[in-house]
Amino acid sequence: MDGPITLPLTLPAEPLARVAPLRLGLLAGAGQFPIMFAKAAREQGHYVCGVGVRDMASPDLASLCDHYETTPLGWLGRPIRAFRRAGITQAVMAGKIEKTVLFHPFRLLRMLPDWHAIRMWYRHAARDKKDDTLLMAVIQEFENEGIKFGSALDFCPNLLVKHGFLTRKKPSTSQWKDIRFGWELAKEMGRLDVGQSVIIKDTAVIAVEAIEGTDRCIRRAGELRATGFTVIKVAKPQQDMRFDVPTIGPQTLQTMYECGGKVLAIECDKTIILDQDEVIRLADKFGIAIVAVSTAELEQRTVA
Repeated sequence: MDGPITLPLTLPAEPLARVAPLRLGLLAGAGQFPIMFAKAAREQGHYVCGVGVRDMASPDLASLCDHYETTPLGWLGRPIRAFRRAGITQAVMAGKIEKTVLFHPFRLLRMLPDWHAIRMWYRHAARDKKDDTLLMAVIQEFENEGIKFGSALDFCPNLLVKHGFLTRKKPSTSQWKDIRFGWELAKEMGRLDVGQSVIIKDTAVIAVEAIEGTDRCIRRAGELRATGFTVIKVAKPQQDMRFDVPTIGPQTLQTMYECGGKVLAIECDKTIILDQDEVIRLADKFGIAIVAVSTAELEQRTVA
């Protein structure tokens, strides 16, 4: 059956049960996710030692952490030392790391890698530079120093979108067809660790996300004047919820509006929505449909 899927309204997540206070390390990249984690963790009574990637992490984190400092992208030794001084044995990653810097001219001078980073690079990342390869290599370097990484979402699970329609506008029959068509492609791109998003119009692939990120991928679709396209953003089949979790926010909706996007399909329970009220407000204002569905659901409808 290729008709629209009937979905329940989105319901708020249940609050996380309180646990004994912890001492947590936060390795922070760009965006609002690290801010939301730090607020949630401290509201739950936990101590947060934050280390932000310089020129990426928000300066607002300084007032939201019990201790905060910054580090150049290529220095792993500084956050390791900061966490160890604070008695941290549990840490999380949150926020976007701009990986295009890895391909800038004179990247070694820009990054100024320390010994930890150089060792990590040649020990774990010599074979390829995929997202999962690099992030797992970082985690391994910290674990070698007795610091284990968990998921930041354990402390703010309400950021994960629940199943259902988020907006007044709903996908049309033809747009559901694009969602189903693009979902399988997006999952395959994720399995290959290429990207998490694809852009579809009339069951044609308009753009595929790679290292540039979702917003730039959407802008490439806009340059082709494929007005009315559908953006499908999913978790990788092998998604590690400790890092690189699919994320959307108000900027995603603004970019879609500017470029002619009309539908955003995301994976329920595996996608972060930052500032959900503002995301929904913008989507309704711009006439964009947002729907959160699951792979199993789409597969069942396709078979039916």
